[in-house]
Amino acid sequence: MATAKKQGSEAELEASKQSAREALDKLLEAKEHFRQAAEIAGLDAKADALGQLAKGKDKADDLSRSAIDYAREKPAQALAIAFIGGYVLSKIFSRN
Repeated sequence: MATAKKQGSEAELEASKQSAREALDKLLEAKEHFRQAAEIAGLDAKADALGQLAKGKDKADDLSRSAIDYAREKPAQALAIAFIGGYVLSKIFSRN
């Protein structure tokens, strides 16, 4: 009778170990899936950020060209605008 209980306990313990191993395998598999999904999402975000950066760079180039063209067409006004802008910035950032 004692040996039957001992064998039953050992079988139960072995079954518990097997269940724990299976659960660990499933967790490791899920971890790998989550890692892959996060990697894919990160690549998508990186591609979106690079696209936005390219758009911003193009817009900055266009604004720069517009400012240069304006300065060539109207040098006196461009100089006056630069002087006024510098004066305003100096007043904003002065410590007085």
